[in-house]
Amino acid sequence: MKLKKKKINYYLIGKNKTDIILSINKKKQLRTFKTVRAAIYTDVFDEEVDYESATTTLNREMLFIEKYLGKYPHKEIYIDKVTQSKDPVYGLSQLPNFLRPFSDSFKWDITLFKALSKKYIENTLLLNKRTDYWFLDGLQNYLMLEYIDKYYPKAKLLGNLSNRWFLKNYNISKQGFNDKYPLVYQFVSRRFLDQALVTSADSLSNFNRKIANKYKAGLGFRYLKGFLGDSVLNSSLKEFYQKNQVKTISSTDFQKILATKTDKKTDWFFNDYIKTNKKIDYTIDDITILKDSLEITIKNKRNITTPVLLYGLKNKDVKFRKWYTGIENSKTITIPKQDFNKIALNYENYYPELNTLDNWQNLENKIFNKPLKFTLLKDIQDPYYTQIFYQPNISYNFYNGLILGVKLHNKPLIKRNLELSFAPSYAFKSRSAIGSFSFLYNQYLEDTKIYKIAYGVAGQTLDYAPNLSYTSFVPFANIVFKRKSLRDATSESIRAKLVHINKEVAPTTVKTEQDNYSVFSLSYNFINPDIIKEFRYNFSIEVAEKFSKAAVDLRFRSLSTTDTQLDFRFFAGAFINNNTEGNYFSFGLDRANDYLFQLNYFGRSEDSGLFSQQYIIAEGGFKSVLPTRFANQYMMAFNSSFGLWKWMEFYNDVAFLKNKNESIYFGYNNGIRFNFIHNILEVYFPLYSNNGWELSQKAYPQRIRFTLTADVNSIYNFFRRGFL
Repeated sequence: MKLKKKKINYYLIGKNKTDIILSINKKKQLRTFKTVRAAIYTDVFDEEVDYESATTTLNREMLFIEKYLGKYPHKEIYIDKVTQSKDPVYGLSQLPNFLRPFSDSFKWDITLFKALSKKYIENTLLLNKRTDYWFLDGLQNYLMLEYIDKYYPKAKLLGNLSNRWFLKNYNISKQGFNDKYPLVYQFVSRRFLDQALVTSADSLSNFNRKIANKYKAGLGFRYLKGFLGDSVLNSSLKEFYQKNQVKTISSTDFQKILATKTDKKTDWFFNDYIKTNKKIDYTIDDITILKDSLEITIKNKRNITTPVLLYGLKNKDVKFRKWYTGIENSKTITIPKQDFNKIALNYENYYPELNTLDNWQNLENKIFNKPLKFTLLKDIQDPYYTQIFYQPNISYNFYNGLILGVKLHNKPLIKRNLELSFAPSYAFKSRSAIGSFSFLYNQYLEDTKIYKIAYGVAGQTLDYAPNLSYTSFVPFANIVFKRKSLRDATSESIRAKLVHINKEVAPTTVKTEQDNYSVFSLSYNFINPDIIKEFRYNFSIEVAEKFSKAAVDLRFRSLSTTDTQLDFRFFAGAFINNNTEGNYFSFGLDRANDYLFQLNYFGRSEDSGLFSQQYIIAEGGFKSVLPTRFANQYMMAFNSSFGLWKWMEFYNDVAFLKNKNESIYFGYNNGIRFNFIHNILEVYFPLYSNNGWELSQKAYPQRIRFTLTADVNSIYNFFRRGFL
């Protein structure tokens, strides 16, 4: 006779609840804290946290929120760790524990306050989370800003790391904890990757959905507070919260309440600031010093008209502070002449602004408005200085040997439009001074299908053979197209450059067309960097005085369910006309000549020895050296590799080469590929080719090819995306 399993039915009843989380655990997970306003059930606190200390902290938090929003209508609040971990305090939980930049009490307090304020709001207000989520995020982040200003006004963005000797002189170490809000806004807006606050959540990029839009919404409430006054905003928020508990409402109800408490216009906020991604950017255009007053011309550099806050400063002390409105293009205002030595806009970062570097003017007679400041590595922008960053520059090639130098540039952590770089170096093996430079301007276009156009010029000098150097000078323009949406990871661009190369030759050698030449290169590039199925292709045209050619390069890489890779590549190139001699400009089967000097060869002129075995996939992409290595008419090649086990793969290449006055040459090779780190560290062991069995050939170790790159960008992108 079977025993019936005992069942227990539970009936859960709640009234006026807007959010329910059901958690079933074998062991007790929650700790209960009785505050003066409600019982708080949570598993966010660690067990080691003292009950009295935690209760004191939660009491303070509850009373603070109540001050802004009024009484909480329920008797309990449930804060679970899983939900809290999905919306952490960024900048607090992401730094490694061994650094311990923040005290435990600060971390617990801020973490719990964010979770508590979120529940306080979302358990009560019923707004449409697809269209009015900005209001919920903005209100919660506004409370965070106010709480930190109240109880931790001296907290730094980097915590106690700000006092470490290696950071204390950097501007980022001087930023307050709340300064992360405008910094994050500038980080995305300077790249023109920000989105309107009313954008549906499924159309937001991950960064905007999780961080940037929430921060901008919180800054928006602080903007209103500064412009309208503390009492106007806070009383409006409290009335809105108390009147609309557990009711279906919208942000327009808040707008109506706000309108009853002030005569100041707020259309700019609820229209442009909320509904568009228009960017605020004002500058001080001119200052005229009169007998008893100052005439200040403020210029609006963008297409949004919002209130602007003007300051008069004596060093860093605020002596004058006033809001001005209605500046559509430019406006000249007059203020009393006082003991100022600087005039500034948005000095306290009350509102998110695209560029704050031109918000300052000195009233004292100085040669430079901002003195120069040299900083090691990178820093955030310092409004008091014109910054120049410097960093060690270390590289190596076979002819120059170890190269040590310094790179000087003006690129801070947050991107700027004009980028300058100058890198003088000394090569120890060749005992020569070498270096590089670049000038780049990024022009972002908002109302077209083009994301940005980058104009610039770059140049460098290095050795390409023993005791022989080359100099390159390259004007260029890159057009980068907008993605279909910011959730789309693909990139599409057109690149144009005019490459001028001037090579030194041996004293007894006469310069030829291969030593001093110019090539115009135009290419279209598409990249879909998907981790599972990566696809990219490139179409290019090159035109020079004695030749012109066209080529296509298609690549596809797929990761299987067993973590093995399938890698396919097709290349086809043909000369439109070719009046050159030799194979310097020909298509290379196993090694591209790289006459544009864009591939990172350690020994580009080597035809024997270790560096001749370096492999960079280009043109033919073969690993074996065959009797016919170049094509001066056309070439078609297919490269493939198939995963065998983990990073071990079998590769196979086939190609058709055509040279003038010769029949078509068919090439093939295969072997084993050890793909340790894709395109960064790989080793190729040839097995069979037109040469026959490679293993039976003489000097087999010299037939082994390897991929090894010292390109910092490739290595950084790999670690950024993670090991594949």
